[in-house]
Amino acid sequence: MAAHEPKRLPRVDLPADARLDTIAVREGLPPSQYGENSEALFLTSSFVHPDAATAAARFANEEEAFVYSRFSNPTVMMMERRLAALEGTEACIATSSGMSAILLLCLGLLQAGDHVICSQSVFGSTIKLLGGELAKFGVQTSFVSQTDVSAWRAAVRPTTKLLFAETPSNPLTEVCDIAALAKVAHEAGALLAVDNCFCSPSLQQPVKFGADLIVHSGTKYLDGQGRVIAGAVCGSARIVDDKLMPLMRSAGMSLSPFNAWVVLKGLETLGIRMAAQSERALALAQWLEAHPGAERVYYPGLPSHPQHELAMAQQNGSGGAVVSFIVRGEDAEVARRNAFHVIDSTRICSITANLGDTKSTITHPSSTSHGRLTEAQRLDAGITQGMVRVAVGLDDLEDLKADLARGLDTLGA
Repeated sequence: MAAHEPKRLPRVDLPADARLDTIAVREGLPPSQYGENSEALFLTSSFVHPDAATAAARFANEEEAFVYSRFSNPTVMMMERRLAALEGTEACIATSSGMSAILLLCLGLLQAGDHVICSQSVFGSTIKLLGGELAKFGVQTSFVSQTDVSAWRAAVRPTTKLLFAETPSNPLTEVCDIAALAKVAHEAGALLAVDNCFCSPSLQQPVKFGADLIVHSGTKYLDGQGRVIAGAVCGSARIVDDKLMPLMRSAGMSLSPFNAWVVLKGLETLGIRMAAQSERALALAQWLEAHPGAERVYYPGLPSHPQHELAMAQQNGSGGAVVSFIVRGEDAEVARRNAFHVIDSTRICSITANLGDTKSTITHPSSTSHGRLTEAQRLDAGITQGMVRVAVGLDDLEDLKADLARGLDTLGA
């Protein structure tokens, strides 16, 4: 080892060709001296050093070690290493929430005068953060159509540093062409960040299509059971270690060890959960498409979806587990009333804006997840008052159909 090269923590001895399902249950850190098979939970704020010189070396990053849980903790590192391996990236940094992951990414890469191009169809809080909060500090954002590559290209400025997309989008499930957007970004000398929350690495690995950074709300499918709040950014070691980690040490958007452990355990069943939930979602979408109470259904797995072929190519042939649909109604007021009726008639689906849970959830995006946007912003994103979003869990398919039918069959009754 070269004298200037820092000492590194050991890695799990996995075959180089280990597949995703194996990585999902094995990657992390080697067991401690006690030989535990299930990863340990390290609930400690700080770590003890053998002497002052070693402490100095570790604080100076001359030796990779655990120093303080605001920025280094064994349980958190296990989750980071596992998620990075699943996404096919060199590194990952875990955060306290999905939104803190986006904030960390932006604060670590952008400065006053920089320009961001973002899909107008992303999660409502992302629009508020990029278009509102960051604007206070001189970062400008242009919002464009999720699916129109020419609009992204036309929005490029000399100061453009970042393109940010969410695919599929929330709640319309619009799918962007990751490879095409990566080309636009790289030709402009910018980076492409992709929010992979809806698909997870089980269905989609954006780096394979040229994305530079992957953002996650670990609260969703990575946990998978609605237990904790978590986030992460995956990318190259150069960006994560040199740009994001120093900011984490200063600002502390830290993921707690307990929450990291919960997500770590969730990753072990990610593949089988996504497969089962996506299968149910496709069947439910097909049923909704045939129901007269639903004017339109948004689901990438349906041939009627505008980006169906692209979605199948990018998402390993799966449409994911989120289905949105428009409840019939002659105007916005009636449509909203009918959407509320469908939601309030359910007895199984949980009425909550969260998603990715084993329990199916249902929400009215216009008044919840995107409620802080103006009506104009919502309409630009295609979110109407009649839209209902269902994040399909592991409930019985026939029970879910019956749950939605209670409201859809009685519209106007």
